[in-house]
Amino acid sequence: MQNLIYAAPAAGVLALLFAWMKASWVSKQDPGDANMVDIAAQIQEGALAFLRAEYRVLSIFVLVVGAILGAAYYGDPQRGWQIAGAFVIGASLSAAAGWIGMKVATNANVLYLVFSNVLGWELTRTVNVITGFSMGASSIALFARVGGGIYTKAADVGADLVGKVESGLPEDDPRNPAVIADNVGDNVGDVAGMGADLFESFVGAIIGAMVLALGFDAVSSGSSVGPVVMPLVIAGAGIICSMVGTFFVRTKEGGNPQHALDMGAFGAAGVMAVATFGIARYMWPEGGATTAQGQLVTWMNVGWATVAGLGAGVLVGLITSYYTSMNKGPVDSIAEQSKTGTATNIIAGLGVGMQSTAMPIIVIAFGVVIAAEFAGLYGVAIAALGMLSTTGIQLAVDAYGPIADNAGGIAEMSHQEPQVRERTDKLDAVGNTTAAIGKGFAIGSAAMTALALFAAFAQTAGITGIDISKPLVMAGLFLGGMLPFLFSSMAMKAVGIAAMEMIEEVRRQFREIPGLLEGKAKPDTARCVKISTEASLKRMVAPGALAILTPVVVGFTMGAEPLGGMLAGVTVSGVTMALFMANAGGAWDNAKKSFESGGYKMTDGSVHPKGSEAHNAAVVGDTVGDPFKDTAGPSLNILVKLMSIVALVLAPLLV
Repeated sequence: MQNLIYAAPAAGVLALLFAWMKASWVSKQDPGDANMVDIAAQIQEGALAFLRAEYRVLSIFVLVVGAILGAAYYGDPQRGWQIAGAFVIGASLSAAAGWIGMKVATNANVLYLVFSNVLGWELTRTVNVITGFSMGASSIALFARVGGGIYTKAADVGADLVGKVESGLPEDDPRNPAVIADNVGDNVGDVAGMGADLFESFVGAIIGAMVLALGFDAVSSGSSVGPVVMPLVIAGAGIICSMVGTFFVRTKEGGNPQHALDMGAFGAAGVMAVATFGIARYMWPEGGATTAQGQLVTWMNVGWATVAGLGAGVLVGLITSYYTSMNKGPVDSIAEQSKTGTATNIIAGLGVGMQSTAMPIIVIAFGVVIAAEFAGLYGVAIAALGMLSTTGIQLAVDAYGPIADNAGGIAEMSHQEPQVRERTDKLDAVGNTTAAIGKGFAIGSAAMTALALFAAFAQTAGITGIDISKPLVMAGLFLGGMLPFLFSSMAMKAVGIAAMEMIEEVRRQFREIPGLLEGKAKPDTARCVKISTEASLKRMVAPGALAILTPVVVGFTMGAEPLGGMLAGVTVSGVTMALFMANAGGAWDNAKKSFESGGYKMTDGSVHPKGSEAHNAAVVGDTVGDPFKDTAGPSLNILVKLMSIVALVLAPLLV
């Protein structure tokens, strides 16, 4: 059974080979004319330059926090430095997941192999130390999301408000100095950020399940390691199922790419649901295993708990798709109310975003209850892992959006035929929906992962229950409920300040560069890239520090139970607010797109084309939604998990 763990990294290696084959095929395709190649090279270089600068800053943070972690375990210095080492490795690989893409979920397996099989550590010590790996992954993911989100939205807001609204330029017009920075932002925010985000979600779910598995009688007695090893094997199987899912992505010329992408994601989930029962049947202790709470769990129970997570993930994706897709009621209602101006557009978007939280939360709640009914708290953790098991294809579908967006930008900047931009706009509209689905998927998985990590924290800290009638626990609950609002305000304010700098720079160039608006001179795009880079690096530190330091301060000043109350508050508030912001932003974006493909026909029969007052109102609404969906919203799900994993790492010190 212990040797079965080698199948998990083998699946990772196979996935990397598969990704290399796909990347090789893409690189052989015609890149277009010299002008297109040059613009694409500028975007790529800008993205890599930002990531290099970001990782230089974060390397200092990683070394400092690693040293603090090592010193914190003064009673057991050897374990302290081992946790610090795992933290550094997790941070490094989270950065690599953002940089490379498909390096998801193979790394925790390797750590486990080294500590358990090679060094011969006992099980509890091994699992305790690799929690540091999860903390490192979450820390870097938060900075990647916040930093990338500030970068992309500062450029996007500046490009839209000055270029489109004030100057009447088309989107991605080459005369606009901010368009290169805007296209760079799509990569550093949605590709690198989402890669690090889903990497740390996967790692958190795996490690949360492994910690909770220590509570089974079969594990504590030494008769079976199946419950501990199984999360790693499920992760490996999920990688294979994601590869299988790519073969379901097929469409004909003129077909709907949304249906093709949905088939890939849902096909992978279906294959994984079947595979889960086979894995559970083979690995679970004969006759079942009993939890610390006395619940008997069989292999069938584990299989159904995993499927509950998979099903919840699919439903959250479908609900998100409904609220953010063009030609659906919610988006149409925002477009309809744009005809009376910006204020009604914003009111409609806020209303849609708030309404969109109800059904996903109900689905997640049902998923948690069903999973717990089958397999206790371990079932909740394994459901989170089930939801995340097809991360590979989810990440690929999410990356579709920025690829389509960049393609449209390159087509506009290189002066391609109008029908080329029309095609890329249709792809981009689908990309807005896939990006929203990806964010909804990430937020839903964050809720379950955070609950699993919360349960792991309670088990490790020896907390049998949290009594909210105690004043300190109630105080912790209120603090936790407040934190997502404070965190979001810091992220939104950072975007606002950076966007102001970008707006002033674009206005300056239009004013001071002779012939720029007439297309007779080239803009200084490098200056705009520099503004976004410096603004994001400067302002990503405070939100990240808030997430890491708050559990430390509350834990050591108020105790383990109030810290548990704070985690409960931040989970409920953070997940709900993340759904609201991500869905409102996605709906605003596609409401704007509704006017840009031949005009939008209102219920009174009037048609409002691109450039109309209604379209301008929709552009402003989309600008408000940009930091909602691409900065604060997607960062909140990492905030929730990071605070839980910091608490889990600290738990042995709080006992």
